[in-house]
Amino acid sequence: MNDAMEDGSATNDRETDEAQGLRKIIHVDMDAFFASVEQRDHPELRGKPVAVGGSGGRGVVAAASYEARKFGVRSAMPSITARRRCPDLIFVRHRFDVYKQVSQQIRAIFRHYTPHVEPLSLDEAYLDVTEDLHGIGSATRIAQLIRAAIREQTGLTASAGVSYNKFLAKIASDQNKPDGLCVIRPGEGAAFVATLPVRRFHGVGPKGAEKMARLGIETGADLAAKDIAFLRAHFGSFADYLYRAARGVDLRPVRANRIRKSVGGERTYGEDISSGHALREALDAIVDIVWDSIERTGARGRTVTLKMKYTDFRIVSRSRSLSRNVADKQEFARLGHELLDAMLPLPLPIRLMGLTLSNLDQGDAQRDDRPQDTAQLSLL
Repeated sequence: MNDAMEDGSATNDRETDEAQGLRKIIHVDMDAFFASVEQRDHPELRGKPVAVGGSGGRGVVAAASYEARKFGVRSAMPSITARRRCPDLIFVRHRFDVYKQVSQQIRAIFRHYTPHVEPLSLDEAYLDVTEDLHGIGSATRIAQLIRAAIREQTGLTASAGVSYNKFLAKIASDQNKPDGLCVIRPGEGAAFVATLPVRRFHGVGPKGAEKMARLGIETGADLAAKDIAFLRAHFGSFADYLYRAARGVDLRPVRANRIRKSVGGERTYGEDISSGHALREALDAIVDIVWDSIERTGARGRTVTLKMKYTDFRIVSRSRSLSRNVADKQEFARLGHELLDAMLPLPLPIRLMGLTLSNLDQGDAQRDDRPQDTAQLSLL
């Protein structure tokens, strides 16, 4: 277990945080979730390179085990490329029903400690434990207890980051993966971020990192040295996020029990996508996940929106509204593909795609704690 930066006493935690008016945020991220579930349920796969996804000529890797990642296999990679990098790669078909069941177990563990849980996807969530249900007081201790409970109840491992805002907690959860814990204490955020390569910033992909390198920005410290005018000139609306992130600042609250105005999801890809075949396959995978959420919530809506982010960070979206509710999954998928086809060929590859159902019936705009249209469908 890679626990790092152990917490002090619960009393000291409470006194310090209350004096500074800070929150206690935990970001929990399951380790190679889909692939780990398959290795758990199929012992013959343990210790071997595993990819969840289709192995055919047009197949795409949905998730890769850590053994496969050592060979450079990543999610959203064409299966033929993955096989070339790792000839011994074992492909298994996805079992979304099983992944969802395990995800529900994990969320029940979260809610044992706090009602303030913001799921991002099946395999990760933010928790605000500033006031936990059992008076433990120490966010790090709660993270340790959660990780132990996940291991005991599911047989899987999770990594966690603990800090005073969501941005830092998410960065921390990735610091000691797999099966790790990292704490960024009050006053340490800016210094911690300064040492990181910009590629570690959520939302900065390979192409974005290359563009930053050409501008002399390779670390958080380099980014913090640029003023907001410079960043806006080169990164547009993304500049404000970069400016705050470089200083370890994030004022977003953990949003539990939100009013649902839409149901959907978006996915950031490890490798840029440009070909029509790959884009259509990526959209099909998102349709599968999003429609399942639509069915579980009972949502009914009239507008389908396709969102994409190009490699230069420009975001484009296209919508189609009906005079009635979308009838079924087939119509939802058809509308999404019509929106996509109307945009092809793309001027640049994309690094993010999302699909959303909105204009919900008033009765469907109820409080819900499931991911909204900003959720990351990591490990599709």
